[in-house]
Amino acid sequence: MTEPGSLPKEWKVVRLEEVAQPRNEIVHPEQAQHLRYVGLEHIDPGDVKLKRWGYPAEVRSAKHRFYTGDILYGKLRPYLDKAILAEWDGICSTDIIVLSSKEKIDKLFLANLLHTQTFVRFATATMTGVNHPRTSWSALKSFPVPLPPLPEQRAIAYVLRIVQRAKEATERVITATRELKKSLMRHLFTYGPVPLDQADQVPLKETEIGPVPEHWEVVRLGEVVTKTRQMDPRKTPNWWFKYVDVSSISKERLCIQGYIEYRGKEAPSRARKIIRAGDVLFATVRPYLRRIAVVPPELDGNICSTAFCVIRAKPDLADPMFLFFVVSDDNFVRRVSEHQRGSSYPAVTDSDVLNEIIPYPPLTEQHKIARILQAVDRKIEAEENRKAALEALFKILLHHLMTGKVRVPLERSKPSVDGTDGS
Repeated sequence: MTEPGSLPKEWKVVRLEEVAQPRNEIVHPEQAQHLRYVGLEHIDPGDVKLKRWGYPAEVRSAKHRFYTGDILYGKLRPYLDKAILAEWDGICSTDIIVLSSKEKIDKLFLANLLHTQTFVRFATATMTGVNHPRTSWSALKSFPVPLPPLPEQRAIAYVLRIVQRAKEATERVITATRELKKSLMRHLFTYGPVPLDQADQVPLKETEIGPVPEHWEVVRLGEVVTKTRQMDPRKTPNWWFKYVDVSSISKERLCIQGYIEYRGKEAPSRARKIIRAGDVLFATVRPYLRRIAVVPPELDGNICSTAFCVIRAKPDLADPMFLFFVVSDDNFVRRVSEHQRGSSYPAVTDSDVLNEIIPYPPLTEQHKIARILQAVDRKIEAEENRKAALEALFKILLHHLMTGKVRVPLERSKPSVDGTDGS
């Protein structure tokens, strides 16, 4: 991690095997039905806290046993940076190394140590295998650990835990706000933009997509959008353009998170559809994954994949953001997904999307609904940005605290239970 001479004088450098040892207890799931099961899929990269798990009935082969205070380290593809501190007893995949800490190291300090870039790089360099590259305890045990005195270890772990707790609190706000948005969408698409306490005063009518206000219509999506154009960029070989592929869409945030720049002569075969600011892109490949986004102004006039249905509102008939919220609604996505064809590459057509029925309020109500949901999205975006800032802060602190570049006053150390400071 760092040269011994650059560490604080009170620190030592020891081998990982001097502060931790593997727990090689094997158990069969049928003998551990009262416990919870942890697989690699349950561990979030870069996070020491476990937030998901499964159960022994879901797995069959022999597993590792672990106990409260053990560290679970993912040895498969170690560059994925998976290591958590166990807060309860359980069983886990054999692709997880179970480590118990020795007396000279704090458990939470050790768990954080395994997330440092120096350790991740060390572990990655020890991988063997091509299709399923793994590291091993025999390769990891020689890792040089910069080891401060135990009180300083606890102080470092405490500071890092404060940042982690702030991030977890932000994640809870994001989850709650997303659930609020789903409930709000159900209300708005059923009763319109009226207060909750006035919903029972809205006259409703039954339609093929459920109840809607009496004065609303239900129409095919294609009736309120305009036809879009395609082009072959290869016919303008020196034209540089920004290309949006299905992988460019964040299915969590429903936004375009990146693009690739190409010259026309290098254009992928799927780069055909011209996009304009305000267009809604709806991925027709595996539509249930909800890769849906609005085209921002900086991508106006560029190109997207033919794996998108490009939805462009007729200005006099539909609010573009209202259409975005309608087609990203779970009910719309479910109905479209029922039309998908193919097993290895399940997809729908543009016609399947455009022929789907949507609720259609007057334009003034579309604007109101869009504004309400945009306000919720702004709240979610602000919390997402806060989470990203906390993640960046954690990485900076992790590096500086674990190398002694930044020291923590020992009075900040708090008593801990099994290294988790009561969390």
